[in-house]
Amino acid sequence: MLLLLADLVVLLHLGFVIFVVSGGLLALRWPRAAWLHLPAAAWGAAVEFFGWICPLTPLENALRQTSGGGAYSGDFVSRYLLPVLYPAGLTAEIQMLLGIGVLATNATVYAWVFHHRVRQR
Repeated sequence: MLLLLADLVVLLHLGFVIFVVSGGLLALRWPRAAWLHLPAAAWGAAVEFFGWICPLTPLENALRQTSGGGAYSGDFVSRYLLPVLYPAGLTAEIQMLLGIGVLATNATVYAWVFHHRVRQR
């Protein structure tokens, strides 16, 4: 049961990462989504810039350890996403680039949303 909960935390974490990176697109359809997305994107960028570990990672590890499974070191990005995106290990430089990527992607989307809303008026 605890392993299932740990897996659900991983899915929640992945969903949050996807929301951080591309949630600004929701503002195209629902402008009020920005009120949820902007703080999430700021948190995601801060985690990357400062090398923090998201609280969901220790939660997942605690669930895995309590169930008899093994925990892992590092954070969610280095454990699940970087092996897919980058075969090499996580470095401070890569984390900085990921944070910049989050900000740049979302700045572009919000600039487009703002431009689109102004043109509609």
